[in-house]
Amino acid sequence: MKASEIRAMSLEEMHRKVEDLKEELFNLRFQHETDQLDNSQKMKQTKRDIARVKTVITEFDRQKETE
Repeated sequence: MKASEIRAMSLEEMHRKVEDLKEELFNLRFQHETDQLDNSQKMKQTKRDIARVKTVITEFDRQKETE
């Protein structure tokens, strides 16, 4: 997921996306522990997506403060 795609979302959609990604990460961790995860890079990418969305949310909040 690219930052430009995230910036096109509303604040509510961004928060929902973070929750969805956290749930996906939980499921990936569970699959990893039970040796059912085929692509371990998926966990790394999901963590980065969570961080990317949270960063854009913070930017959005800071922008609102300065206005």
